[in-house]
Amino acid sequence: MSSAPQEIFERYIWAGMTRNAAALAEMFTADGVFEAPLVPAGRAFPRRLEGREAIRNGMAAYYVRPVDTDRTVNVDTSRYVLHGTADPDVFIAEIDTVFDGPAGATTMSLVQIFRLRDGKIALLRDYFAPEQVD
Repeated sequence: MSSAPQEIFERYIWAGMTRNAAALAEMFTADGVFEAPLVPAGRAFPRRLEGREAIRNGMAAYYVRPVDTDRTVNVDTSRYVLHGTADPDVFIAEIDTVFDGPAGATTMSLVQIFRLRDGKIALLRDYFAPEQVD
């Protein structure tokens, strides 16, 4: 796998962890799509955002919500693996994010499918347990 997916993935994760909706949105093509297909309609976390501006606005609205201060991401024990596909513009991220909290460590496992166009994200499908974000 080339370094492009690695760099794009790491920039995407950093923008999300720092709650920087503008930086996250700039990673998408102008007509890019962000989908979280397992999130039920009407939840705070957006199920589908179409277009860079909708991604910026939708994630900014989500990021203004208070952060759960009872748990923090443990970067040292969290892990991910990137999988290339037959299509050089598609890669899959398999992620285990570990959170430290009062009751101990918990892990949230998820899968993200990235489709790129001209070095930007044209489509991102984010599959995770929706109760983890509301």
